Order: sequence, then structure tokens, then C-alpha cells
Amino acid sequence: MDATALLRAYDEQLRTDAETRSAVSVISLGPLRLADFDGGEGFVTYRDLGGSDAGRIRRLVAAARAFFEADSAITEVEWKTRGHDQAPGLHDALVASGFVPEEPESIMLGDAASLAVDVALPDGVTLRRVRDERDVRAMCAMQDRAFGGQVSEHHADAILRRLADDDGMELWIAEAAGEVVSAGRLEPVPGTDFAGIWGGATLETWRGKGIYRALTSARARSALALGKSLVHSDSTEYSRPILERSGLIKVSTTTPYVWRR
Repeated sequence: MDATALLRAYDEQLRTDAETRSAVSVISLGPLRLADFDGGEGFVTYRDLGGSDAGRIRRLVAAARAFFEADSAITEVEWKTRGHDQAPGLHDALVASGFVPEEPESIMLGDAASLAVDVALPDGVTLRRVRDERDVRAMCAMQDRAFGGQVSEHHADAILRRLADDDGMELWIAEAAGEVVSAGRLEPVPGTDFAGIWGGATLETWRGKGIYRALTSARARSALALGKSLVHSDSTEYSRPILERSGLIKVSTTTPYVWRR
């Protein structure tokens, strides 16, 4: 599939209820879907903005902000934008309502088979899928450190709750001498051709050794075994070149705008 066909599949298959299937609740506000996730996290997404002009977009942003602000349990809200959308005035409207843009990421799409290749691992490094609480907490702590943040029990608690819900998410880690050095999730999307590759992180001292690519390959093989032929990922500038070398295509960008109480 070329970039145009992949982007069409992304818009048609993924920008649906599939984006919010693990939400506690979802309501519609015009073209928007406002979702509430466990842990006080709000999320705004949509298939498109229905040809809205700048004035209507400004009103939609203000209404979404007011909806979440009225719920004291919501501590932060992410509005997920895509670079290929027709959205006049959206940036200005979001900033005016207190949403702060974070770093843009590349929307990467492609055939799962292109990622499912043999990758040599450094001596002493092994890969495995994990579910036990001890492994999950070690994985989440490594990801927090790798992304430059503080280790958060909240992160691990949220992942453990999702595992308990048995929604199909898989967790994969790479270990060296009993230490988790890299990790990532696989999230098959029911009713679509896609599985998502998310949360990829590698400790700085272990980068550049093929470990992330090997983890990606393991997840792609699992996706194929589940009948998923396509892979999608929102990639940082660390992972984008690796996925491009494996055959995935950058079809657009996504920028989260975040409001915090």
C-alpha cells in the first residue's frame, strides 16, 4: 500500500470508536468524541471536524474545555491533532483555552510483515512477553526513566488495570542480567487490519544496539499471528528512523495539546 492508501485506512479504521475503546465513558460533542480514561485523564479526538470554520472550531474547543473542567476528577486532557486535517484556527483556539502543544510525532504506517525480520541481539540480552505485576512495574519504571521522567506508580497501576481487563494488549521487554533495558506494547485493534506499536523505550546506555528493532520485530510477529496485517505507531525522532528502515512510511504528524488543571 502506498502512503495515500495507508492514510485512508488509518482515517477510516482507526479514527473511530477504536481510539477510545478502553475509556470509562465517551460522549459526542458535534464531531468530537470526549473520552474519560481511568486515572483522571481526558481525551479529545474525531474522524474530522466536519468542515468547521475557525469560529465553530473556537466554540468546540471552549465547550470541550468547559466539559472536562466541570469534572473535578479530570486532572489533564489531551487534544490529539493530526497534521493532515482541515482545521482552520485550531492551534490558536487550543492555546487560547489553555492547551499547551507538546512535541509533534510522526504517524508511521506499514505492513507488519516488513517488521517481522530476524534481528541479532547483544550477548546476554533476551526478549519475553510479560504479565506478572513485578515484571510490569519494572517495565513501567524503566520507561519512566528512559523518557526522562520520575518513576510513577500511577503509570504501572494503569497498565495493570488494563491487563486485568484483558483487552488484548501485550507487553514485551528486553532484559540484560535481570534488568529491563527496553520495552514496548502491542495493541491489536479489534475489527480492523491494524495493531499498534506503542510505548517503545530503551535505556540510553543500551540504545543503538538493535534492541528496539528486535522488540519491534517480536511484536510484529505477534500481530501477524493475531491476523493483523498493518502496523501503526506515533513515533518520536528516536524510533522513526528505525521504523522507516524497516519499511514503515511517515504519512502525517500528530501533535498532542494538553490542558492541566
